[in-house]
Amino acid sequence: MPTVKGDGMRGLAVFISDIRNCKSKEAEVKRINKELANIRSKFKGDKTLDGYQKKKYVCKLLFIFLLGHDIDFGHMEAVNLLSSNKYTEKQIGYLFISVLVNENSELMNLVIQNIKNDISSRTPIHINLALHCIANIGSKAMAETLGPEVPKLLVSGDTIDEVKQSAALCLLRLYRTDPHCIPSGEYQSRIIHLLNDQHMGVVTAATSLIHDLVLDNPDDYKGCVSLAVSRLSRIVTSSYTDLQDYTYYFVPAPWLSVKLLRLLQFYGPPEDPANRNRLNECLETILNKAQEPPKSKKVQHSNSKNAVLFEAINLIIHHDSEPNLLVRACNQLGQFLQHRETNLRYLALESMCLLASSEFSREAVKKHQETVVTALKTERDVSVRQRAVDLLYAMCDRTNTEEVVGEMLDYLEKADYSIREEMVLKVAILAEKFAVDYTWYVDTILNLIRIAGDFVSEEVWYRVIQIVINREDVQGYAAKMVFEALQAPACHENMVKVGGYILGEFGNLIAGDPRSSPQVQFNLLHSKFHLCSPPTRGLLLSTYVKFINLFPEIKQIIQDVLKSDNQLRNADAELQQRAVEYLSLSVRTSSDVLATVLEEMPPFPERESSLLAKLKKKKPSAVVEEKKPNKPITVEVNNTAGESSTDAPSTATPVQLPMVQAPNPTAAAPSTDLLGLDAAPAQPAQTFNMPGAPPATNNFGAPPAAGQSTLLDIFDAQAPAPAQAPAQAPAVANASALSPGAEENFCKFICKNNGVLFENDLLQIGVKSESKSMYCRLVLFFGNKTSMQFSDFSSTVITPGELASRLLVKAPPINNVLDGGAQVQQLITAECVQEFSDAPLLNIRFVCGGSMQYVNLKVPIMVSKFFQPTTMSSSDFFSRWNQLIAPAHEYQNIFKANFPMDRDGNKTKLMGFGIGLLEGVDPNPDNFVCAGIVHCKSAQIGVLLRLEPNKAALMYRLTLRSSKEEVAKELGTLLSSQF
Repeated sequence: MPTVKGDGMRGLAVFISDIRNCKSKEAEVKRINKELANIRSKFKGDKTLDGYQKKKYVCKLLFIFLLGHDIDFGHMEAVNLLSSNKYTEKQIGYLFISVLVNENSELMNLVIQNIKNDISSRTPIHINLALHCIANIGSKAMAETLGPEVPKLLVSGDTIDEVKQSAALCLLRLYRTDPHCIPSGEYQSRIIHLLNDQHMGVVTAATSLIHDLVLDNPDDYKGCVSLAVSRLSRIVTSSYTDLQDYTYYFVPAPWLSVKLLRLLQFYGPPEDPANRNRLNECLETILNKAQEPPKSKKVQHSNSKNAVLFEAINLIIHHDSEPNLLVRACNQLGQFLQHRETNLRYLALESMCLLASSEFSREAVKKHQETVVTALKTERDVSVRQRAVDLLYAMCDRTNTEEVVGEMLDYLEKADYSIREEMVLKVAILAEKFAVDYTWYVDTILNLIRIAGDFVSEEVWYRVIQIVINREDVQGYAAKMVFEALQAPACHENMVKVGGYILGEFGNLIAGDPRSSPQVQFNLLHSKFHLCSPPTRGLLLSTYVKFINLFPEIKQIIQDVLKSDNQLRNADAELQQRAVEYLSLSVRTSSDVLATVLEEMPPFPERESSLLAKLKKKKPSAVVEEKKPNKPITVEVNNTAGESSTDAPSTATPVQLPMVQAPNPTAAAPSTDLLGLDAAPAQPAQTFNMPGAPPATNNFGAPPAAGQSTLLDIFDAQAPAPAQAPAQAPAVANASALSPGAEENFCKFICKNNGVLFENDLLQIGVKSESKSMYCRLVLFFGNKTSMQFSDFSSTVITPGELASRLLVKAPPINNVLDGGAQVQQLITAECVQEFSDAPLLNIRFVCGGSMQYVNLKVPIMVSKFFQPTTMSSSDFFSRWNQLIAPAHEYQNIFKANFPMDRDGNKTKLMGFGIGLLEGVDPNPDNFVCAGIVHCKSAQIGVLLRLEPNKAALMYRLTLRSSKEEVAKELGTLLSSQF
């Protein structure tokens, strides 16, 4: 802002000096209260205050507020200052309004009218003050009232550059509040042409605006590509002396260059050959400048230069169409791998992970394998070592599998605990996907369990058992290797599980060797029995009964073990039941019946490997998806030569992982499945029968019989048998009313993210959701429970009324045919723009048995899903709590308990609600005190909560305080139904 001579406010300076000279907090409060009383009397009693005095007193109020004290008067005087023709008075008025006036204030209509008057004036400095105030507040009312005025300023030929710059940023804020505030038609092309403006400040501001517009409407703003390329070319080819006002440490307009490069990542390579060649020349120039000696030793120079370089490399990777540029980018990143700056090494490794997925640059990336391995072993920063692991995983293919897996296994023994689990998953995936032969795969997995057994998840050893059972040529070798591994003095429990399962199935293949006779095998396994957990002991008991069938000569020994008091009177009901049933089975049945019941496990059906899904869930960025949205990623053993770990192998019988559609196909980088919702594989072991249930057919959990549905209930341990389709499916009479139980099922998800949203005789709908900041991802699982096909299947998400502007929901269509016993997924993404109270509606329709079926539900997305917990000290909590004492800031409800008053259960519900639980804050230990932030695109809304149970009266008092009344009321209403 320009300075105005003679504008000093002596009274304000004296007041500030007095505050600074206060020796204690009490003295400061006393001085402030005295000043507030004086200002209040002046505003009430003196009707002849001039503009200068009003400005001075408003300034003092603003200063007091910034010190942390509440101000509840002076707002009207600040609004009156907006009508002044003096710049300094108007400036203080706008500053006070921007900081202290709430967007829901009764004074907002007066403020908006004054802003409208200033925008219509011909004084640029007054227009700028008004635009800054709009951008600071950015309320819905401002977007509706002033939205049409700001674009006119932006595209008008009479508007000066400084005002255009402010108008572009102001319009960006209004657009984020209300996307409908920008009129369509000619305004779109005129906004795009701002990229050609002579003033670099206008271009920079306009680029930020166009970036957000393209994010939602890429087709409408496709014309910006050619102008962005042209502007980028002029910046890149100019010297730092040509753009002196916008040169930062010898780098011309680095911020604008980065914005333009990001903007171009929303689109593919330009269709016009001239524009494409011009863009390629720009990218080559940026790569060439990276090779030049630095013009300054300042860190700001290297930071700005590298920011442009890395964004250019991201664009090259996004286009993935120029082999020369991809290889050059890879070579440039390779130089950074040994740079002394840690951040550069990190970024280089991260970008090379993306380059490894391109067929043009994969070989160039592999040339740096030795450097990456060295970084893995010598880097001090664990985050850089983790990126090195990611890059090794990404560059791995059939030609270097043994080297990469060997290096990762070597490092695994001394790796940080924070990355061990992820490394185990990646080693297991690579070993399965690029196995030279199955014996190498078995050796690798057993070595993996030996080195990092604590981090080997069930999915890893389930998978090795599936592969061994399905491959006869490796069964004997696997039995021999697990037998040798079990002889180690310190043997991990996961090794015992694998050994017990494989020896129980194929121990007879090595029984001819006296060193691994049946008696030796049994003694070896039983020596580990007392060291294992109950689930593993149950698996070993299943192995023993298998031994009775395989080796009749040791039947009596095993029966003696089963008869022992340790088994028959075991405190664990599961183990006791197994011992009783297995003993009875071995004693009462003939050898033929025993052989039938305990026959060898049949081959598992080809199912999707859960390892890749688990890796996605562990770390979404660890799996690079194909750029073709409908092409599945596949994982299998014995891949064709030369394929990368990020490729989709193309062989006869791959195990396919269905790919979740990205919510925005025009985004700069392909989206990955953040939820890891791919179905888990059949679990080969640990089919523990409940008391009273008949023994399992093969005691290890056989796969479904022929003709049985393989539809998995994603929320139950075992899927029920599919229901028979009714002869005549009942048609729903009302196609628009909510289905029965829809409201109750919606409420189930207030304090949890996963569960069954709807189920009847025909259809089951499951939900898994995940939230972060203002974004929420939700996956719906539609399961056909009948043997008939659903045709004309559609699932549509509707945001009625005002909800459409408060919650942006995207739900791509799904396949319109759902076969009997099949399951299909739909990904729904939501962005919270502003607080809301209604829920989106889910309308499902399909034809079954000739009848049209309608299912209408509420999508379990409520404002609490955008909660992020926060931590506060006791003093901070109660200080903030006491500040929010206005009735509009508080919601309180006293209600009778609907559920048993269990403290642990209540704690779980509050944590599931998303709010942060603050321990030791409330003096009453029975009370719950919580704090959290609701993240919206327009604002972040803090929420404080106290839940006070009265067990004697079976009552609760729930109190929420927030800066927004609507948020406190909605959260309180949701939460009251859960206790």
